[in-house]
Amino acid sequence: MRITSRLAVSVIAALSVLSASAAENDWFVPLGKPPEAPPKRISGGEAFPPLPLPATPLRRTERNRTPTPPPLFGKVIWGEQGSFTYPQGPSTKIADWNLCPADLQQLFGKVRGKLGLEYGYEEVNLATFSGDPDKMAVLFFSGTRSLKLDDKSIALLRTYILKGGMVIFDSVAGSPYFYDSARALMQKAFPEVQWRVIPQDHPMFHMVNDVKTVKYSPSVKSDKPYFEGLYIGSRIGVLISKYGLGCGWDNHEVPLLPQAGYYDVASSENLGLNIVAYAIGYHRVGMDEAKPELFASIDEKTPTDEFVFAQIEHDGSFNVHPNNAVALLSRLRTNSSLRVNLKRLVVNPAKDDLSNVSFLYLTGLDDFHLNDAAVNALRSFLQRNGTLLINNGLGLSTFDAAVRREMAKVLPTSKLEPIPPSHPIFSTVVKVQDVDYTPAVAMRYGLSKAPKLEGISMNGDLRVIYSPIDLEAGWSESEYPMALAFRSSTAFPLGMNILMYAATH
Repeated sequence: MRITSRLAVSVIAALSVLSASAAENDWFVPLGKPPEAPPKRISGGEAFPPLPLPATPLRRTERNRTPTPPPLFGKVIWGEQGSFTYPQGPSTKIADWNLCPADLQQLFGKVRGKLGLEYGYEEVNLATFSGDPDKMAVLFFSGTRSLKLDDKSIALLRTYILKGGMVIFDSVAGSPYFYDSARALMQKAFPEVQWRVIPQDHPMFHMVNDVKTVKYSPSVKSDKPYFEGLYIGSRIGVLISKYGLGCGWDNHEVPLLPQAGYYDVASSENLGLNIVAYAIGYHRVGMDEAKPELFASIDEKTPTDEFVFAQIEHDGSFNVHPNNAVALLSRLRTNSSLRVNLKRLVVNPAKDDLSNVSFLYLTGLDDFHLNDAAVNALRSFLQRNGTLLINNGLGLSTFDAAVRREMAKVLPTSKLEPIPPSHPIFSTVVKVQDVDYTPAVAMRYGLSKAPKLEGISMNGDLRVIYSPIDLEAGWSESEYPMALAFRSSTAFPLGMNILMYAATH
């Protein structure tokens, strides 16, 4: 067996002696059969018909008489090419980016068969890629060896993701070389964002299939799905699978790599369908959240007697729904007599002076920690009659646990308690009675029309208001599939009530 390459790839050792500590080039082996040749395309120009999931269809290039699905994924070409010779004698061509050539072809076949959605993929070269997420919603990287990208490509990926695009990395055989290099490259692209383990109650694991347990190859000692991501706003802008998905999509194992770590066929299919549904469902969210915040020039001036929406910066994902707060503030300005400044003020309690702030907003998607300085500053803020609104972005359990832990440090003698429906906060501006939730709330908590808010009172007034269901998601017209959230019909009036209560108490 040998591998030869245009770039002088080293000859690798016999497969029988491969081990978990194998050299990087030992992972450069074919992992699947070549796919069928895709149909040739010429410009057709028409858009694909509307689909069941909340997505804006993408444009496609096609022959008018032989329609083909619009490309949802772009499989990125990268790395080296080589020739692999099996011990039996035959040879085959291989490439870093395409070791499992039929992965996406098979995945979108399953999407078509299981979900009835007509989408496909195209090969993409970053050197000529437009970077427009409205034309290509997802860029997909697959491989086993170290991924290497130049600074121009890294900058292109950052811009693409910030505009609403999504990037997915599949360490197709569970190679540590591909996994570690992809994480490092994306950390370079987004130094301000931390990698996060995607929690089990995240929409990613429930879009189509409720994936709570999985089966791996023998080298992986777990039965839980494992994804990591970089959150951009409320969505996963970058997703990486430490364990291989592609070979499962292509309905086979990885016999040439005994040390490989990957999902079995059924698990990879369930996860793959969820990934595609998530990419479709959150594509418009990404495009909407990428829009710049707009406010009148008067709001850029230092506020005097206006209500100011001050948002807390912390070490987690603190800017969950960009633009949504401005939408609420605009409604409050229009529908009340309150003087409202539309420009959000971002504050760090550990560093910034809070003496001129009467309202603070805290939100997130995952774990966060407040240092001693922040804890003391927030305690002083509440003791001098400031109001803290806390919102659980997407309604995730990880953030909920962090909120309860950190608030116990801020107010150790107090506890978050349910706010009764008779409280004035439900009628300050608009009377809120029957609450409208997203379907995911009913799936989690059962059917209910009662508002789910908790709070802490001090001196007879609510000083801490906590929404374990995502309130801010409803301050826009975007849909957040499988999120635990209030719908806009409730979120807007309830949000206005809370802000008015904070301004008048």
